[in-house]
Amino acid sequence: MTNTKLIVSHAPFWHNGDSLIKQNLNYIIALLPAALFGVFQFGAPALGVLALATSSAMLWEMIMSIISKQKIAIGDMDSAVIGLLFGMMVPATMPWWVVITGTFITVVMGKYAFGGTGGNSFHPTLVGIAILTMSWPAFMDFDTAYVSYQFDFTALAPLAALKSQGTPALALFPNCDLLMGNEMGGIGSTFGLGIIIGGIYLMLKGYTRWEVVVSFIAGIVITSSIFYVLHPDTYAPPLFHLLTGYTLLGAFFLAVENSSSPVNRIPMLIYGFTGGLMIILVRNIGIYPDGTVLSILLINLINPLIDTIKPKALGKGVSNA
Repeated sequence: MTNTKLIVSHAPFWHNGDSLIKQNLNYIIALLPAALFGVFQFGAPALGVLALATSSAMLWEMIMSIISKQKIAIGDMDSAVIGLLFGMMVPATMPWWVVITGTFITVVMGKYAFGGTGGNSFHPTLVGIAILTMSWPAFMDFDTAYVSYQFDFTALAPLAALKSQGTPALALFPNCDLLMGNEMGGIGSTFGLGIIIGGIYLMLKGYTRWEVVVSFIAGIVITSSIFYVLHPDTYAPPLFHLLTGYTLLGAFFLAVENSSSPVNRIPMLIYGFTGGLMIILVRNIGIYPDGTVLSILLINLINPLIDTIKPKALGKGVSNA
């Protein structure tokens, strides 16, 4: 007998043939230019941190899958992307036990506490970075981390130098050097050109939405321009903000995470612009040199609210239908 009952399920209703592993592999490909440059810039310790962060994140995922009696899904590479991003945001001198603790927080608290893949309200990597920054700020201090390194460029973290020395420090950081990765920072967050290339690759492949990226950058440019025009002797110009800290990594890889970002166009524009706006407010008014992590966590928090802004349903409000 034919079952005529209707089956009700949630969207999407039409599979496009893609898969999570394919998406995550493309994310890893997009992250490789910046990650490999970090290894070249900071040496073998950087490779060790990236490898440990990626592998330990996958290990925590497997352990949590066993504990929660779920299907072991490390093969979808979701935890690999989370771990790789974590490794790219920390210094190359990060102790091994801090890396493992950070990936534990990232996977267990940032991902599985909210239900696992697709259920996280916040970007898992940012949860781990935020807690590490508050718990062990010395390990996240790039100036201290690289004190024994020798570089052929100014060995200061640009945003920290701006915060402590004011706008005279801007002369130490040419925009071309910042774009090409000649700055202190996380292993994979310094090479601006590589991050841009990887981000554009993901947008062309359809894995990230341009609305979030463009509005995020617009929020930074517009807000920093207002500060700079009003007080050029106190605040940095927009290009400096774009090329320093976690800004580009946030715009192209962190703010666009599927589970914690909007699905509708207008909310995407509001979401991205608000993130860029908050980054500049934190940097110019707050106590932290770089507000990217806190700002994206904030817009992750308000995402469910702004994503309720939806287009009017077809035919709704028509009086003579």
